[in-house]
Amino acid sequence: MPELGLNAYKRTAAVTSSGRDLEANVFTKAAQHLRDCQAKWGEEGHGERLDNALRLNQRIWTIIQSELANDDNPLPIQVRNGILNLSLFVDRRIVEIMATPAPEKLDIIIRININVAEGLRGSHETAESEQISPSDDLAQSVPRLHAVG
Repeated sequence: MPELGLNAYKRTAAVTSSGRDLEANVFTKAAQHLRDCQAKWGEEGHGERLDNALRLNQRIWTIIQSELANDDNPLPIQVRNGILNLSLFVDRRIVEIMATPAPEKLDIIIRININVAEGLRGSHETAESEQISPSDDLAQSVPRLHAVG
């Protein structure tokens, strides 16, 4: 019976969350998947877990690239270019990890995802809960991802 209440809460939370909150949750979840890979590095199922986490991150950043490349995107071109450059860095890092996996290589993608989530939420709440120091430059530019519109 408690499971029904939890499911109802999840449905309500999904409906009432803002677009920015939903996007922040996606980035936080992607970071959590990568952290899970680090914590269980070398354990059974590690390769599949890493592959799934990297593919999830790749999909998220591909969607971001697609949205930013749209002519009707309301963000200033400098902000779009900055986020696109960040996404290209993440792409290169994912390919590098796929070629030569190492748990420490996941750190930068985890930090980027957490900082993007923090910026979307407009607070330091995520970084504090994840014990990661926010990047001031990134935190200042990311809130603009949906600031217009």
